[in-house]
Parts: sequence; C-alpha cells; structure tokens
Amino acid sequence: MKLFVEPMDATVVDVSPDGRVRYESKDNEEWTTPTLQERRAIIYAAENEIAALKELMEILESLKSEV
Repeated sequence: MKLFVEPMDATVVDVSPDGRVRYESKDNEEWTTPTLQERRAIIYAAENEIAALKELMEILESLKSEV
C-alpha cells in the first residue's frame, strides 16, 4: 500500500493492526504511532483516494458495454 498524505508531505506504506504506521523512507523500518492530527490527515487522504478509485471504477465499468 502507498498513500500520499499531502498535509504531512509523507507517504504511508504500511499500517499495523494496532494503528502504528510506517512512512516511506530510506530504511522503511521505523513504525510510529500517529498523533490525532496525523490520523485525521491520513483518514482524509484515504477517503479522497477511495472516492477517486470509485470514480475510476465507474468509468472503466461503463466502458465494458462498449467492448
């Protein structure tokens, strides 16, 4: 998974079941617990990405009938 979080200028690459996240970096090994503000930014970015992906799916699915 890769999710760019614009307000943080960071990319989330993994999340653990306990809510810790790993950001894209040189070593990609450090897990951190995001602050409330960071969690909100991540959720906002994820919601926007879901909406964009749904729109993409709708467009591509509408083209199925043309093939």
